[in-house]
Amino acid sequence: MQMTTTPSIEGKRIVAYRGVIAGEAILGANLFKDLFAGIRDLVGGRSGTYEKELRKAHEIALRELEAQAQELGANAVVGIDIDYEVLGEKNGMLMVSASGTAVVVE
Repeated sequence: MQMTTTPSIEGKRIVAYRGVIAGEAILGANLFKDLFAGIRDLVGGRSGTYEKELRKAHEIALRELEAQAQELGANAVVGIDIDYEVLGEKNGMLMVSASGTAVVVE
């Protein structure tokens, strides 16, 4: 499955549009992760825990996008937009949403 943020795929012709699709992932960061991330932030450096959770949510959202495209008979997704949000009490949840257009290319 070809997936891109661009509106087309170079060298490929879009022959059918199957629809706008979306995939979301919401992951909670538990108390211990929050504690260690806070310590890391105090002493400086990057919060590897949150980076790992964010990557995981990103992958889940894109996998959902791909699965929906396949269900519609598409072989590519173009115009992908990825958004990141922090949700929940004390911003304890990470949400990644991805949307795009399922298409058939040849």
